[in-house]
Amino acid sequence: TFEHFLASAIGTYPVLEAAAAAGSEAGSRSEGSVGALIHAAARESLQWQRGGNTHFGAFVLLIPLLMATGGSRPVSEIVETTTADDAVEFYRAFAIADVRTDSVPDFDLEESDSIVRIRGEEIRLIDLMRLSADRDLIANEWATGFLRTMRCADLIAKRAEGMTINDAIVCTFMQILAETPDTFIRTKFGRKKAIEVSRGAYEIVSGSSDLESIISGVHEFDERLIREKVNPGSTADIIIGGLFLALVRGLVV
Repeated sequence: TFEHFLASAIGTYPVLEAAAAAGSEAGSRSEGSVGALIHAAARESLQWQRGGNTHFGAFVLLIPLLMATGGSRPVSEIVETTTADDAVEFYRAFAIADVRTDSVPDFDLEESDSIVRIRGEEIRLIDLMRLSADRDLIANEWATGFLRTMRCADLIAKRAEGMTINDAIVCTFMQILAETPDTFIRTKFGRKKAIEVSRGAYEIVSGSSDLESIISGVHEFDERLIREKVNPGSTADIIIGGLFLALVRGLVV
């Protein structure tokens, strides 16, 4: 529910603040590393609410983005310099967050033996993300330098010049969903359903960037997804990352 998301966001604020502070010295202390901070955020989120996993994908995006914002290194460098320890911390975070996702090829996210292999073969967190980049939206962001998240920020900021921030977010969400099938939907309902949902979003937004002209279609689309209990959660994570970047760049809401 909304309350679970709100409690999670508030409860994890100290971890997000720590990520920004750690940006200029990433990797110098284990507690300030990308993996440890993702793990800490997942742990804090669960301590503040009973709704389960609310923000895991968002944390995986926001932690390196915050570190880049708080320091002098680009986000691509921050993720490129992750270590095997970061990968282990990510696995531990995944275990407590109860995330629905595909296993990384050759590394089962639910197998403790994977941690032994990661340490033994010195598999970095960025390496794991690249293994999943063709099937997972969040991993793809890591592998491509957060290109979709940055484009999302641009879309939100541009649209906010002529409409409310809420409308700008809705329009951008629909566009991102129309362009790319959602990972969370695919892992829960299958590839066919994910494509069907993206096609539905495309049919609504195609040829129009004005929310007023498509609002009835958006409401019907939203109500159908709610009835079917279909949640484009990975797309929402991209929106969170994009909104953060837009705000950092000066967007006023």
